[in-house]
Amino acid sequence: MLTVGITACSIEGMAQSESAKEEDYFKIMRVPAPEGMILEVGGMCTLPNGDVGITTRRGDVFIIQNPTSQRPYFRKFASGMHEVLGLAYKDGALYCAQRGELTKLVDTDMDGKADVYETVYAWPITGNYHEYSYGPKIAPDGSFFVTLNGTCPPFWWHMQSDAPWRGWALNIKEDGTMEPWAAGMRSPCGISMIDGELFYTDNQGDWVGSGSIMPIRKGGFMGHPASLRWSGMPNSPVKVTREQVYALNPPPPTEYDKDGQEIKPQNSVSAKFVTEYEIKEQIPDLQLPAVWLPHGILGISNSEIVKIPEGTFGPFEGQLLVADQGQSMISRVFMEKVNGEYQGVAWPFRSGFQSGIVRMSWGKDGSLFAGETNRGWGSAGEASEGVQRLVWNNRIPFEMKTIKAMPDGFEIEFTKPVNRKYAEDIASYSVESYIYKYQGVYGSPPVNTAKCAIRGVKVSADGMKARIIVDNLRRYYIHTITLNGIQENENSYSLVHPTAYYTLNSIPEGPKLSMNEVSTTNSSKGTKAGSSATPAKKPVPAKETSKAPAAAVKTPASKPAAAAKAKAPTYAEVKNLLSKNTCLACHNTDTRQVGPAYKEVAKRKYTVAQIVELIHNPKPEHWPDYSTPMPPMPQVPDNEARKIAEWIKSLENAK
Repeated sequence: MLTVGITACSIEGMAQSESAKEEDYFKIMRVPAPEGMILEVGGMCTLPNGDVGITTRRGDVFIIQNPTSQRPYFRKFASGMHEVLGLAYKDGALYCAQRGELTKLVDTDMDGKADVYETVYAWPITGNYHEYSYGPKIAPDGSFFVTLNGTCPPFWWHMQSDAPWRGWALNIKEDGTMEPWAAGMRSPCGISMIDGELFYTDNQGDWVGSGSIMPIRKGGFMGHPASLRWSGMPNSPVKVTREQVYALNPPPPTEYDKDGQEIKPQNSVSAKFVTEYEIKEQIPDLQLPAVWLPHGILGISNSEIVKIPEGTFGPFEGQLLVADQGQSMISRVFMEKVNGEYQGVAWPFRSGFQSGIVRMSWGKDGSLFAGETNRGWGSAGEASEGVQRLVWNNRIPFEMKTIKAMPDGFEIEFTKPVNRKYAEDIASYSVESYIYKYQGVYGSPPVNTAKCAIRGVKVSADGMKARIIVDNLRRYYIHTITLNGIQENENSYSLVHPTAYYTLNSIPEGPKLSMNEVSTTNSSKGTKAGSSATPAKKPVPAKETSKAPAAAVKTPASKPAAAAKAKAPTYAEVKNLLSKNTCLACHNTDTRQVGPAYKEVAKRKYTVAQIVELIHNPKPEHWPDYSTPMPPMPQVPDNEARKIAEWIKSLENAK
């Protein structure tokens, strides 16, 4: 997969032009806090006067006055609460979800500090560290929604529900009455109200192959069976039982080591598996993701969803942004309804934040505030907490604006007109699809991957849209759509983000394109699709053209004993492999992230063979000070693992 800063691959004979980068359009700015203040933001909302309220995991609430100025003022509004992971404003009061309750905060004497801490509703807790509580979000009728994390007793890979309503969404009225709403959540950090409808993001883990966005409907089962322990309660709207799920898809058997300790179940490459959509055929209340957020590509710990307001962030107004805690990044999502169900497409949007983003809120000036923390979870970036602000400079980036499903493929809309020469060449497009396993093992590799041939393309007269005919479309699958040869017409820029991920839950009905109205030009095979002409050479990214891939150099006959040693791959030559295999989700070259930096791994003096083995079968005990053990990666092909290992080995003496 190509990433920001690497020019998209060209088709043969194409004039190269380096793509602009994310930071050329969206600038990350600091919101300086007083020296010594530890924020670890868990909740955030913008107040009617433009001030920004934030909560901390240490139990404080601050009001940031003049938040867009160079010297914002942080006023402590409340304190003494327990891990506050959400904040909302309503009718002059602040409402927050702390570990065991929804709390109303009111400043009755107008001295700038809350003097009323009122419990609106309290839910049961066991004291387990993982019983996080998120919200509230305010519904159109003025009631509140919260989501409750599952329990990890005592193993982080085996989520349970040890107190009523863990793994549920709850609807709470102002008078303190509570109605259970939906079950089946694992780690529902990203509870969000979008146009009056409730959505959330869940995080990869057992029964959750990858992160995603899902609508929360009353009585819905979101996929994780632990919370179904409470579906038989008298006031439960959920009718699905754990026994139903386990009968169709049994959890992995519990295994123990020689000391009697439970062993973490591992993904089996050869074992038979099922997918969520197959289970939904027999359990209709099972909610499928509206949009998958591929793990390690669009984050590893997805959090807040926000809608881009009208007049903000240029061509992307009305679309969604999704934060990620682990990779300290934001993704962009365009969602549509097809045959009554949500589906849509996601792209990377902006990376490079200083810490993991848990909450976002729009400022009065149209900038986006990001509240950050990494304690106990780990994240990309040089800081452990803080507040930053994302500001658009009013320049339009060359991007895919939307992708919509068509009866025979996809329609791609751009933010600027494309160069028709390359847009009408089907070698500029590639599509493949895959899905995740639905299993009680922690996460899932992509499975059932298949190529989807491009048969033709029709570019609109104004150059703003390209409709592609795609073979082998598969319902419920993620379709990776990559545009390797597209250029902006005016200045020949490539796309800032050339790869998109479309979740195709339903294929729309309607007229299909006829082959006589599309271009079948294919420069990789000749002038027309299916031509018998000799295929052109495989395109190479522009930044890599100056350095051929490492290869053994043939030794001159006069010096047979001095065989030249093959050079280690460069970072440019392995970056696509690191991205494809989701290595960059947890590691970077120089600094500690979720896992150790590659330079730190290299200092351990492992052999190439040892590094390959550690990719396939990690040894967490080698790195005891990291809270998140690396999962086994047996799906990484041996040749790719070896190339990555050779590059890591080459960093042994790097400063």
